[in-house]
Amino acid sequence: MSRHRSLRGRIPVSALTTTLLVLATMAPSARAQQAWPQHSMDRPKPPVQAAPAQQLPVKAPPGALVLFDGRDLGWWQKWDGSAAGWRVVDGAMEVVKGSGGIKTRVGFGDVRVHVEWASPKPAEGVGQDRGNSGVFLMGTYEVQVLDSYQSDTYADGQAGAIYGQFPPSVNVARAPGEWQSYDIEFHRPRFDSTGVVLAPARLSVWHNGVKVQDDVALLGPTSHRVRAPYAQHADELPISLQDHGHPVRFRNIWVQPLAP
Repeated sequence: MSRHRSLRGRIPVSALTTTLLVLATMAPSARAQQAWPQHSMDRPKPPVQAAPAQQLPVKAPPGALVLFDGRDLGWWQKWDGSAAGWRVVDGAMEVVKGSGGIKTRVGFGDVRVHVEWASPKPAEGVGQDRGNSGVFLMGTYEVQVLDSYQSDTYADGQAGAIYGQFPPSVNVARAPGEWQSYDIEFHRPRFDSTGVVLAPARLSVWHNGVKVQDDVALLGPTSHRVRAPYAQHADELPISLQDHGHPVRFRNIWVQPLAP
């Protein structure tokens, strides 16, 4: 925290200085990871580990806001504000190819998110073209959803990755068609009144009950093949789910706002 205070008012708004700020908050091992080019197939893949047994679905705790209970998409809409184009089947929402991503009707800042998802069965495609979707905090910072079960792709694009930035520590993906869980703890970035980054966004992710991201400081918005710099945005923005053309299913989505 003292590091962030010492930088206030002295950092010009630029991609370079923002990157330096983020790197300063990282552990040495995390900084070393960034030496790899984005989406490099040579980057070491996370070791495969059998997912532990879980009792799914996980019941929402008292006070949690349930965003999808298996019945309707009332909390969700398209980016233009029109009705969500996904379908509800067997208590799950399923991506409808070409209908577009969906977002919550309300925004969130610091938040804990629980979401359960299943990749299509039988599996089709390879690499990134296999059970691809994503959970976007503030519509901007993506935790990758992908069928990574006995399937090869770049390390920073596997299930549980902070897309294009940080691979998961282990690959605990379950087989296609099996329900999986994400528990995500997100702390939004902090900006001053002029857009200077005072603190980067931070993410912890548990995939199938295994912690695969440990309070990682994000380099900026997640993106494909580019390192996009931070840009000032509202303190609360919607959570979104991606239409990547694959009939991925989601269920039992609930959130708990976190104290700043």
